This record gives sequence, C-alpha cells and structure tokens, in this order.
Amino acid sequence: MRSQILAVQKMQDYIEAHLTEDITLAALADICNFSPWYAHRLFREHTGYAPAEYIRRMRLAKSALRLKTEHARIIDVAFDLGFASVDGYTRAFRKEFGINPGEYAKNPVPVKLFVAYGVKFKELRKEFSFVEKAKNVFIQVIHKPRRKVIIKRGIKADNYFDYCSEVGCDVWGTLLSMDSLCGEPVCLWLPEQYRRPETSAYVQGAEVAEDFNGVIPEGFDVITLDEADYLMFQGEPFEEEEYCDAIFAVQNAMDRYEPSVIGYCWDDLSPRIQLEPRGERGYIEMRAVHKERGAQK
Repeated sequence: MRSQILAVQKMQDYIEAHLTEDITLAALADICNFSPWYAHRLFREHTGYAPAEYIRRMRLAKSALRLKTEHARIIDVAFDLGFASVDGYTRAFRKEFGINPGEYAKNPVPVKLFVAYGVKFKELRKEFSFVEKAKNVFIQVIHKPRRKVIIKRGIKADNYFDYCSEVGCDVWGTLLSMDSLCGEPVCLWLPEQYRRPETSAYVQGAEVAEDFNGVIPEGFDVITLDEADYLMFQGEPFEEEEYCDAIFAVQNAMDRYEPSVIGYCWDDLSPRIQLEPRGERGYIEMRAVHKERGAQK
C-alpha cells in the first residue's frame, strides 16, 4: 500500500481521535512527517476535502447525533465540538442539514450525516486476493418480526462498492441519522419480488416498525418484510488490513453451510442482510431460513 495512502489514513485517524480538540494543520503534518503544504495537498487529493472542511463536516455530524440521542444543550454541543460561537455553529448546521439545530433537537428528521470513509479501504479492495484458511465463524438463529424497511435503491449493484458508485456514499449518513429496530442501518440483497424494474438487488436501508408513519427521505422507498428466522454468521474480529478477507471468509462459510443439520432450509424469498463491517466485532451477515417440513419447533 502506498506511503501516501497510509499518511492520509494517519491524518484521518488523528482527526477522529481528537475531534473535540483543536486540530491544526501543523499537527496533521507532523504525524505523517510531511510539510503542512504537502499534507494539505495529499489530504485533499485522496479524500476530496480540505482538512478544515473535513473536520467541520465530521463535527457537524457528531453534533447532530448528540442533539438527537443525548438531548444536549446547543451551547454545550457547539463549544464541545470546537465552534467559536453558537451563532456560527447554528449557521454551519443549517447550511449542512437545511434545518436549525434547535428545530432538529425537537424533531430529529432524517438528515445526511457526513461519513468519513478511510482512504485505506479503497486500496485494500484493489490489493485483495483471498487465501482460504481456517477461520472461526459463529452461527446462531435469530428471529426478525414483520417490519418495514426504508431503502435507497441502486441501479445494477449487487455489492457495496458498486452501490456506492451508483448512488454515492451519502446514503449511509442519512440512514445513520434514523432510528432502526436493530440499532443500526442494514444492507440487503433483495429477492425479485421486492425489486422494481431497472433497480439493484443490493440496497441500504433502516428497519422500522410495521406501523411506522414518520418522515421518508426524498428518493427512498419503503418495503414491508414478513417475519422470518435468520442464521446469523459472525466472523472473528479483524484488523483494517483484513477487511476484504474477513468478508469473504464469512461469505465462503455461509455458502458451504448446510442448514439441514439443524433442521432448517434456506428461505430465498427473504432478503439476505449485511451489517456494517466493523473490526472490533467481526463481519456479520444473515441469511433467512425456515423449518424443514416435519422438523420440530
């Protein structure tokens, strides 16, 4: 992996770890051993943002989550996240999300939260070459109730990378601003009956209650899924460098697994579900099953 990519990733990691502190270009340059001018240029080249804009958008996204989940005071949020004044914070918040922070705190509608994707992952995908080796994959049966899913459809995508190319990465930020039954957004591979003509099998969405009647973001659809049992496959915790290997190890185990050994059959009429790959918990994917005919409940 190129040294420039690693340098930018170091700057991204530093920003995330020190988001509530004063972050200077000199400090970012120092951690990657480049001049401030060259560090600024590299960061913009590989992230698409100047460091100051990147930091501002990360802080605004963090502030929105605090207003929604912590019911914090606007003045506390503004100063905790490095804004010089409440007025300045309010103007920046409205420009970013189209709503004042006070209005949002009272009624947290879906907004597009900025998601800071690590530049390293783009290179990891290019360098990936799967070498099969022994991996521990934990499997358990879980039940999902009848529910709605607010989804954003793609065009032809059948995987995360193609989906982001088609619809952009802002979708995940919007979903993160929404309350989901499982506590986080989900990615789904939709069976044919849930797809519209000329739309993708792979989508991202948020699971909500069957009686949900809240705000649907513009450009999103709603589908209703019947209750179903799922086999949840969870891999080992992984390092960032093992991102792609971790995904394919679990998917390979799933493809080879025979659910009849525990009295189930695959249910291909329900979507396959993917959770955000997070190294500290391992990669998680779920596939629907139903009891084999004659099997005891």
